[in-house]
Amino acid sequence: MRLELEATPAAVMRAVEALQAFGEARHVPAGEVFGLALALEECGSNIVNHALGRDRTAHFHVGFEADRHELTVELRDGGPAFDPTLAPAVAPATAEDHDRPPGGWGIALARRHVDAMHYSRCAGENILRLTKRLADPPKPS
Repeated sequence: MRLELEATPAAVMRAVEALQAFGEARHVPAGEVFGLALALEECGSNIVNHALGRDRTAHFHVGFEADRHELTVELRDGGPAFDPTLAPAVAPATAEDHDRPPGGWGIALARRHVDAMHYSRCAGENILRLTKRLADPPKPS
């Protein structure tokens, strides 16, 4: 399944809903889809807010793939090159962090909820693949 979406927060949520429906149609338990959906929301929001500057005329693409062992989300955008796999890990929050500037948590959150994160740049596009291994393979339809 492939989607072309406007660079808006609402479009990110449409992508999350589409992933949930994609998983449900393939009988993937909701708990298996949850972490990947959260990673999609975080990475999609970064694309919309940072790579594309919430420009409604800009678009990004989201694709879903599934087999018996894993579920993968692919995000593509034409923003400036940015490899989230190289972003430094953010230390867990502590009580002393109340004056820490916001931001930087999304990539760490995405990493925590996927089993693989792969970045490439091709033909002026950022391509990010997020993969979640399925602990309980879906039952055939």
